[in-house]
Amino acid sequence: MSDYSFKFSKSSKWLNVTLLIIPMVLLFIGIYGGLMQTLFRAGIITSDPFVGGDYYKGLTFHGVLNAIVFTTFFAVVIGNALVAYSLKKPLNSKIEWLSGILMLVGSVMAAITIFMGEATVLYTFYPPLKAHPLFYVGLVLLVVGSWVAFFNWIPKYLEWRRENKGKKTPMAVVGMFTTFIIWFIATLAVAVEILFMLLPWSLGLVDEINVMLARTLFWFFGHPLVYFWLLPAYVMYYVFMPKLAGGKLYSDMAGRLVFMMFILFSIPVGTHHQYMDPAIGAQWKFLHGIFTFAVALPSLITAFTLAASLEHAGRNNGGTGLFGWVRKLPYFDKEKWMFSYLITGLIIFILGGIGGIINASYQMNTVIHNTAWVPGHFHLTVAGPVLLAFLAGSLYLVGQFMNKKVRMKGWVTFVPYAYTIGLLVMSYGLKIGGLKGMPRRTMTGTSYANPDSLLYQADWIPYIEMSVVGGSVMFVAILIYIIAFFATVFGKAESVEEGATVTFPISEPLHDEEAKYLRNFTPYIIIAIILIVLSYTPVILDVLEATTGGSLPYSPDSPIPLR
Repeated sequence: MSDYSFKFSKSSKWLNVTLLIIPMVLLFIGIYGGLMQTLFRAGIITSDPFVGGDYYKGLTFHGVLNAIVFTTFFAVVIGNALVAYSLKKPLNSKIEWLSGILMLVGSVMAAITIFMGEATVLYTFYPPLKAHPLFYVGLVLLVVGSWVAFFNWIPKYLEWRRENKGKKTPMAVVGMFTTFIIWFIATLAVAVEILFMLLPWSLGLVDEINVMLARTLFWFFGHPLVYFWLLPAYVMYYVFMPKLAGGKLYSDMAGRLVFMMFILFSIPVGTHHQYMDPAIGAQWKFLHGIFTFAVALPSLITAFTLAASLEHAGRNNGGTGLFGWVRKLPYFDKEKWMFSYLITGLIIFILGGIGGIINASYQMNTVIHNTAWVPGHFHLTVAGPVLLAFLAGSLYLVGQFMNKKVRMKGWVTFVPYAYTIGLLVMSYGLKIGGLKGMPRRTMTGTSYANPDSLLYQADWIPYIEMSVVGGSVMFVAILIYIIAFFATVFGKAESVEEGATVTFPISEPLHDEEAKYLRNFTPYIIIAIILIVLSYTPVILDVLEATTGGSLPYSPDSPIPLR
């Protein structure tokens, strides 16, 4: 597909700009919360000044705003943009606005309850930690709003299919539909948890809750959430990066196969987060472990396909010899600044994926369970390729929608490299500290670095200090990005057109294989549902048979259950 321009309506333009700017503010608040936690762990500060000294409130802000709110908004915005652009069909603006309003209202409700100290439940929010009912209602509105956005794409997709019989669906549309098919199926479970368990419990309609069942429903959603984060980044890797590098996508079929494989294997994997939960049989944990290794296959295919695509680009740019092409990629080209975010994200993801194999392995998981290794790992995935791709996409989209040039391009190009160095240092400190027993999510009333702390270990100190250095570098890099983002937002527009004329760097395939079996989502959705039923039915039955009674609510700030 060659590049072309597509004009969005003024209404659609301003909605999507709003859905980029507000989450960017919330993202920065959440990242600030992450820095405060790092400084507290090192004993540099004694409390978080923004949230009134409450460690767990800061941790909740960091997780919910960064991992749930920002990611959901970006996925919806890039989906709105790419689906309309690739199909050459404007979306229904009224439904777009309904989606955006639901998401904004829900996010504000959740953020306010967290700030007021009424939802200190961490981003996983499963019981016995209990939040204010408005927190759960806010999450429901956020999810429903994202569903509405997805449902708004479907009629345009079906209309395009009728008008273009025999043609391949554009790769960007395949990727975004895959993202939201996984999201929709996965969020059904957490919707059941919230509406039929957490909300009645929070409202006082029931006194106790089945913690194990709630955890199981959460992780039905919680690990597929990782792919909801990751797949928009994959769309950018397959659709944008080869073109930005100066070449073509090595294999069109490989990209489509990868997205279909994610539909199959992304959901029946959640129980590997529950290896330590006693209510679930070992055989079902083993099954979910196998599926977890299976979901690594599309990532391996991606690694080969993108490496081949980059080699093709490097040789197009004049690279010779076995590895000469590596030097010919536009790492520091200010006019192709988005490439720097995508290539650094790929490098980080290699390391994050290796760590994921350890998390998915039962025996090794028992060693690192609930240690600092875990945030060390997921910062290499969520805070690595996902965040960097989303930052690049947000800046590119806001510039396109507002008809403005990206400002501070030199600094913008520098940001991902500085951020990557900081992330690798911080993650190494957390991982090695975790292997030495340093716990995660633990507040003892004093810093881990304080000899008076109940959890003080002298050999943790170097790794705590590494996390401070790395986290500080990451924060400074993000601060520079935020300045550039808002410099672009408030900069002078290049034109005063009624609509935003948008162009994306769409990559053409080097090998455009036929692969008719990859043209229809339906068979893959059916197989995915079968795998989900086979993998989760025995898990749910085990949980129901092994648990009796329920739990009273619990506050992370008090060892006494709240009645």
